[in-house]
Amino acid sequence: MTRFSEPSTEAGSDVSATQPPEQVVTLLDPASAADNMRDYLRAWIVRIKNGESGMLPVVLGLILIVIIFQSQKSVFLSAGNLTNLFTQSATYILLGMAEVYVLLLGEIDLSIGYVGGVAGVVTVATAAPPGDHPWWVAILAGLVVATIIGIIQGLVITRLRVPSFVVTLAGLLGWEGVLIFLADREGGTNGGGTIRLSNSILLDLVNGNLSVAAGWIVLVLGVAGFAVFLIARDRHRRRHALVVPPLGLTIAKIVAVAVAGFAVVAICNTNRGRIVSHPVQGVPWVVPIVLGIFMLWTALLGRTRFGRYVYAIGGNAEAARRAGINLGRIRTAAFALTGLTAGLAGVILASQLGSISSNVDGGSLVLYAVAAAVIGGTSLFGGRGKMLYAVIGGLVIATIANGMGLIGLSASAQYMVTALVLLAAASVDALARRNSTRTA
Repeated sequence: MTRFSEPSTEAGSDVSATQPPEQVVTLLDPASAADNMRDYLRAWIVRIKNGESGMLPVVLGLILIVIIFQSQKSVFLSAGNLTNLFTQSATYILLGMAEVYVLLLGEIDLSIGYVGGVAGVVTVATAAPPGDHPWWVAILAGLVVATIIGIIQGLVITRLRVPSFVVTLAGLLGWEGVLIFLADREGGTNGGGTIRLSNSILLDLVNGNLSVAAGWIVLVLGVAGFAVFLIARDRHRRRHALVVPPLGLTIAKIVAVAVAGFAVVAICNTNRGRIVSHPVQGVPWVVPIVLGIFMLWTALLGRTRFGRYVYAIGGNAEAARRAGINLGRIRTAAFALTGLTAGLAGVILASQLGSISSNVDGGSLVLYAVAAAVIGGTSLFGGRGKMLYAVIGGLVIATIANGMGLIGLSASAQYMVTALVLLAAASVDALARRNSTRTA
């Protein structure tokens, strides 16, 4: 009997050419198939010894980075700075999630920094005078433009079979030109190519906060929803005679999410204002926004046929083709989702800055996007990765930038340290592939 599970994230996994497309999935790893927590932990230790350490190195690295910065600057773990860190990491996280879609296929998108910039310009210009369109119309316009860009680039890659590196490199240059043209036209020469964001709702996406009570309510509802989802999933698997994770693992996940959520809400609800009569507290709106996008994209990759096909193509494109998967359609859809997510990052960036201009450094943004995905654990070779990896990687990049800014290090030092972290993450990925090949 074939045991269905979440798509395998193991790069290089094979797909049977005799299976129909809807059954292109891989077997559970030994840890997930364990009957109890003891067996699960044993299997997990075996995986680590075999080089499949998952997010463990980057999580330990993030903890080490936090300890170093806190020892150098005691305000690093203050409520105000941590809340700023959450908002600063939002753009990196969203761009990292955008890159995950194409990296899973073994492709790359070098244009997403400027695609997000173009989406930001369209959004801000749509909401600005003389149009003064509603905030949701402005956001929709920006996201539609970004998605269309992703579709166009995906079609060129799949129909003309031009390498994604070349197509998106051309996109990086071309969309930078479009960004400069639009910003200069809408911002005017007197504005220096800068369009100010006047819509209060768009500004509040990053700069606004939930009330203290609303933050706790959202936390309770979120944890409850997560618990219901895990329990319902386990019952569904048990009812269909599929492998069910140990009960202890399910409980541990719920507790971990509850503890992490409690910490975030407690930190954000602490008054971080300097004037006692005007407290500044509450969870920034961008935190639940990014969390919602993360949950949606995670479900898309982990719980849908499209997600299974993406992993199958990244693991072995030829076997996936022989199994009947339409490679061109899935790849084009992945590039469209990459454009859409980059557009979301552009809207968040515009809200954070309060404006958008022709000076958006899309080249650096795309490098940080790739770094966020890879540092978190997404394979550059395709077939292995999760949206959670982009979240962790984005937090690492934002932590480095935030901490180095606090201790007064230059931008050059930030680039060099980020480069070393990225190199270390890529080396871990290469070693994991080598070890998994030897043990296969």
